[in-house]
This record gives sequence, structure tokens and C-alpha cells, in this order.
Amino acid sequence: MADINVEEVLGKLSVNDKCDLLAGKLALSKFAPFPPGGIDFWHTKAFPEHGVPSLRFSDGPNGVRGTKFFNGIKAACFPCGTALGSTFNKTLLEEAGKKMGEEAKSKGAHVILGPTINMQRSPLGGRGFESISEDPILAGLGASALVNGIQSTGIQACIKHFCCNDQEDKRNACQSILTDRAFREIYAKPFQVAVRDSSPSAFMTGYNGINGTYCSENPKLLQDMLRTEWAWKGLVMSDWFGTYSTTDAALAGLDIEMPGPPRFRGDALKFNVATDKVRKHVLDERARTVLELVKKCAASGVPENAPEIAANTSETAALLRKIGDESIVLLKNDNSVLPLKKEKKTVVIGPNAKVATYHGGGSASLAAFYAVTPYEGISAKLGSDPGYTVGCHSHKLLPILGYFVNTPGGNQGMSMKVYNEPSGASPRELRDQVDVLKTEILLADYYNAKINPDIWYADFEGSFVADEDCTYEFGLVVVGTAKLYVNGELVVDNATKQTLGEFFFGCATVEEKGTMKLKKGETYNIKVEFGSIATYTLQSPSMFGNGALRIGGCKVIDYEHEVAKACALAKDADNVIICTGLNDNWETEGSDRAHMGLPPGMDNMIESVAKSNPNTVVVMQTGTPVSMPWINSVPSVVQAWYGGNETGNAIADVVFGDYNPSGKLPLSFPKRGQDNPAFLNYRTEGSRVLYGEDVYIGYRYYERLELPVLFPFGHGLSYTTFSMSDASVALEDGKVAVGATVRNTGSVKGAEVVQVYVARKQPAKINTPPKELQGFAKVELAPGEEKSVGVEMDVKYAANPYWDEERSKFCVEKGGYDVLVANSSVCTERTLKGEFEVPETFWWNGV
Repeated sequence: MADINVEEVLGKLSVNDKCDLLAGKLALSKFAPFPPGGIDFWHTKAFPEHGVPSLRFSDGPNGVRGTKFFNGIKAACFPCGTALGSTFNKTLLEEAGKKMGEEAKSKGAHVILGPTINMQRSPLGGRGFESISEDPILAGLGASALVNGIQSTGIQACIKHFCCNDQEDKRNACQSILTDRAFREIYAKPFQVAVRDSSPSAFMTGYNGINGTYCSENPKLLQDMLRTEWAWKGLVMSDWFGTYSTTDAALAGLDIEMPGPPRFRGDALKFNVATDKVRKHVLDERARTVLELVKKCAASGVPENAPEIAANTSETAALLRKIGDESIVLLKNDNSVLPLKKEKKTVVIGPNAKVATYHGGGSASLAAFYAVTPYEGISAKLGSDPGYTVGCHSHKLLPILGYFVNTPGGNQGMSMKVYNEPSGASPRELRDQVDVLKTEILLADYYNAKINPDIWYADFEGSFVADEDCTYEFGLVVVGTAKLYVNGELVVDNATKQTLGEFFFGCATVEEKGTMKLKKGETYNIKVEFGSIATYTLQSPSMFGNGALRIGGCKVIDYEHEVAKACALAKDADNVIICTGLNDNWETEGSDRAHMGLPPGMDNMIESVAKSNPNTVVVMQTGTPVSMPWINSVPSVVQAWYGGNETGNAIADVVFGDYNPSGKLPLSFPKRGQDNPAFLNYRTEGSRVLYGEDVYIGYRYYERLELPVLFPFGHGLSYTTFSMSDASVALEDGKVAVGATVRNTGSVKGAEVVQVYVARKQPAKINTPPKELQGFAKVELAPGEEKSVGVEMDVKYAANPYWDEERSKFCVEKGGYDVLVANSSVCTERTLKGEFEVPETFWWNGV
């Protein structure tokens, strides 16, 4: 893209042009001719006569999807946000950001919609897996590293969701009610740190409001704090469909409404400018900011409307595996059961073993270049396939059927044949044919010039051969209508009677199911007759354009028989690996979890298998904590998160000791859901949610109440041992420099995280947490090696400042401060101590 002179272009644009610049590109409705490529969610409007190109935005938090929901170009999927946080490695995250920037270039995108740094206020948050930590400093420093990496490539980062977008329950109709103190010390702080250390080029506002005013139209948030106090210069965009006003949003500082077509900008904004509800100088401010982002994006070298390609390289795979390895946290390892020996007889049990659970649901989902299952990763280490059984199902919705069937042409997946006429009509002309692998299909941007945009139909066809006599269950979720037939027999009807559910952002039906008895060796042909959104008997959300469809299916198991089978398999093995956890149905944008437990029956299965074999290792894949009532029955637990493309390889690397785990928990694991500080206040009631725990989020709460947790913040074991010594603390020129010597006292190479916490020596004017994380550093050491590690912090941050609501400034109180250097948030006799003194109380704001 060519460089532009912002002021010169601004002077040439008409009022109407400026208004059009402040919303996503006009996407023609489904009742008008389709634009090339279908409905547009991702572009700004171009003004070629003035040399202003269209910008392309792309999700997102753990990989760059590109512009397509339907049948898009495959991409690199990074470990989820919580996994990135668990690395405690700023250098690695900056490297990850650089790779994300390269991925954006391959998708022709100028701006990445990420990272996500909302606080993990509760373990139940549907998008908790997207965020980095429950701690604002860890989240802010991690986000800064990612942003610096992304923006070093010329691609710009859009940090999100500003602010307090911490739950999914009625997220568009909820006000977060909290004190100024909690807002400043916890929820705004990671964004503040990111502005200080990386200056992201864009911010995305949250869907919610704060204390009565929606984020996208909140002048205190956008103008007073972000732009004036923090002196940040950049673009503010709404979350998709997260704009709720014309005048208020423009005056508050919202630059772009996304996506197009505009709902509150467009003609509405033009009228309000003409009537001086929005003054022309305000319009110029908004337009100038957009043009400045266009100018920045010119440095990326990404042309306007660039083609999208899959940049699947060995270098990308190696980096994804490295991040996956470093993200895994060894929670427990009694009797050094791990690492396992490859020559021993190994069995694998569990529903996550043969499914690559590599991302959470919603905006974070994408079609990966490939995805390695734990079973595949383990088999590769062993050189042969280990014994396997599922043990217990864990799905919320039936597993995606496309992975288990073949198209009529013999490819994995299902064939989609598109018509303008419904099934049974004659004549019926085939208009399009596409093979789809992942039969969870959002058709918002599906386009073909030959189809009728008002209403069309599709048949999805695939087949498989039954490998045993069994009962098979099929399921359909739809925005539109759908019926599923097996060998011509109607098994699932999700057309005649439909019930609204929570999937596809709360716009689709519940999953309608049906069963059929299968015989071993026989072929079963599946056909789904789909009608586009115009056939939907429920609400018709415009964001879904053509509609959506999810086809699922799996064998029905006898639970007691399957658990007994798993126990028998385990009893006869040396090594037992249970692969379990949640998936993108349980942890997803659009809904929060109802409780902290694993899917029904899973806890009992784990307990039963552990009784059959004392060397049982549990590999847990979740993005946020789950309860573990069986924890005392198993010797080893590995927290593997959602690990991206290399999920299975990273798990196998750690389990067999080819990589020594070094991850640390970026959030606390409570024993029970009832123990978490937001338990009584984690849903929308009367259009608001009360942040009753105030500043006591995560470990701050558990330590203040002396409430035991299952695993503490910062916890993570290793296959080697480390010692720390020679702590030093120096305060000079407004900086606190903390040093320590770390030694690998074990027999294998490993990495340790030096965590620096600060505690007041004397009570503050107000109640405060016992201690707070203020910095960290990671160091890798060979056996017997030692290194000096340093962490430097600004004293105005390091001295645990609290927000003084009487002055609307941060306060650093005069007095002594203990510096605690440890490898987790739990202080022991091995914790190193130092101190520094603040000679006079002072107040500050800004960054």
C-alpha cells in the first residue's frame, strides 16, 4: 500500500466520506446481489480517488483465521491465551507475536484482533481460555510482548476487550458494577501496562458497560483515561455488533463501528453531523485516527485485498511445538512417575486422546494446517500404536461427524451440494459442490453467483463402514432447517419443530438427536438436507447471513461396560495415560460454564482407572480450572491447555521427558467452584453483574482469606530441581532492581521462573492484598549450571500502588516493602527476601 499524507487526505474528504470511513465496509445484504466473496465482516471502506486503501482485520487471539468462516484458508493455531501466559516467557511471546505477524501477512491482514487480556475473574468464564492470566501484571507484560512481536513486522495489534468483558452471560446487555479501585488496580491495569510497554495501535471495546455506560460510548474510559491520562494515540474500534449509539459513541471516542453495514454510523451519523449533534471537528478527530492507522499499515507491505495463502512451514511448526512444550504445567508428580519410559507397555484412555482439542470456541476457532492428537503424538514416541479405549464420553455436543466419514469421492469429510430448489423438487439443478471436513459450518460468508441469495438448499453427504455392532447417535444444530437421513431413513428432524439453544452465539437451535443400530462391516450413507436461513422457524440474526449447521455423531457406549474395559486395559499396562478435559463446546464465546466439574462420569472413570493402576497419569486439557475430586488417587497430573497445531506432540514431549516441563499456572486452581471469589456474583441479574470481590481476584482472595487451593498461582513442577540464592534489591532513579542466582541442582536440563512478589511491611491506609506479583524472569539451565537473574520494575508499580478514590490517583505509601523471590505464589522457607524503602508518600496517574 502507498503511504498517505493524513492531513492532506483529511482536507479532501467530504463529510459523507468521513462518515463512511468510520464504519466497516458496506456489506450488501442477502437480499441484494452478493459482493465478490460474499458478506464482508473484515474490511474498512476504501477511497481510491484519495489514495486511501481498505484495511483488513482478522481474528485473533491464538492464530490468524483470515476473512473466511466458511471453508477458509488454513492457518497456524497457537496455544490458547492461558497457555501463552503459563510460559512466563516474554522473549518467547514476542517471538510468537512475530510469527502471528507473518501469519497475518499470509492472510492479507493489516490488523490482528488480539491479544485478549480480560481478567480471568472466575473459572467459569466462557472465554477465559482466550485471556492470559488472573493477574494484571502477568497479563499486561505478556500482552506487551505479543504486541511488540506483532508490530515489529509492520502488522498492527488490536488489544481487547476494553474493559471488564469478563463473562459471556448476556454480554451485550450487562453493566459491570465495580469500584473505581477495582477497575484501576485489576481490570484496567493490563491495558495500562500494554500501553506503557508496547503502545498497541488499536483497542477494541467490550460488549458490556461499566457502571451504567457501555464501553463503546464511555467517555471516561476512552477519552479521559485511555487518550488523555495514558496519552495513548491509536484507533478504537467496537467489538463486532458492539456499538449501541450514534452520537454518544462518536463523542466518547469510538472511531470505527464494526462490522459493516453500519447500524449507527452511515446515514444516521451523516444526519447527526448535519444537525451538529456530532460537531465536524469531532468527526475530523475520528476520521484522522482511521487515516493514521491506514498510514501505519502501509509499512506492513501487505497490499489491499491481498490473496490469502496457507504459509505452512517447518519453522512455524517448530515454534508452535516450542510454545506448546513451554506452556504445559506439571501440576503433580508423586514418586517421579513422570517422565514415562518409552520401552514400557503403555495404554491411552480418554475422550481427548484421539481428538485434537487444540482451541476453544468462538472467535478463537480456526481451521488449522493440521492438528496432532495426543494419541498420534504418543504413538510417534513409542514407534507403534498403544492400547486405547475411550473410557467415557466428554462431549457437550456430539463430536463433529466430518472427521469420521468420507465423501462420495473418497475424501475425508462430507460433500456439500448446493441447489436453488428444495430436496424432492424437479427439476433440480446443481449450483455448487464443495467438500467440507469440519462439519461445524458457519455460512455467513458463503457465496456463489449461481445461487439465489434469498433462499437456497444444500445436501451434505458422507459415508462410513461400521467397525462393530453398535448404536450410533447423530445430532443436528442449525440456523436454518436440517434433516438427517441414514441409508434413506429419517433419523434427525431439526426442521419441523425447532427450539432455540445456546450454540452459534446463542442464535442456533438446541441439538436434536436420533439413533440407529449399526452392524459391523456394513456401509452407512449419511445425508443431511439443509435449508438456508430463510427457512428458519426461529429468529433470523443478520450476522449469520446464509445460516449455520453442525453435524455430529458418535457411538453410544454403555458407561459401566466402558469403564470396566478401561480398568482392565490399565491393569495390564506399565504406563497409563488418561487424556481428558473439556473442549470448544464447553469453553466457548457466547456462554459460560455452569460449574467447575468435568463432564458427567469423567471423575468416576479417572478414579476407577487409577485404582486399577497406581502409575496412572492424567493429562488435562482445559483453558481454565476444573475440580479434581480424584487428585489424591493419581500420582501425576499434567495441565496441557488447548495447545494449537502441535497439541499432541507437545503432550508427548513432556510425558516422555523429551522436554522438561517449565510452565507455571497463570491462574489459581481452587478446590471447588464455590471457593472462587466471584462465585456469588457471576452472572447477569437485572442487566448488571456486581464485582463484589472488589480487588480480591484470584490469589489475592485466597491468600487474604487463607483459603487453601488445589494448585496456587505460579505453581509448576519440573523433572529437575533448582535452588535460588543471593537475593539483592536496589532502589535507584525510580527503579527497583531485584537480583537472584538460580542453580540447576538436578540431573537434567530445565527452566525455572523467578517470580517477584511485593508485600507491605506496615498496614496501608486501606485494606490491601497480602502481596502482589510485580515481575518475573525465566532462565534455562543445564545440570549444575547457575546464572544470575535480574528483574527491574518502576517503583510506582512495584510498591503495590492502590487507587486512592479521594484523589483519583494511584497512591504509593511511605514505608518499607518486602520483596519475595520465589518459584510460585506460595512462600516457603526457600523464599528469598529483600526489601526497599519509599521515603515519602506520592500519588501518580498516567502510565
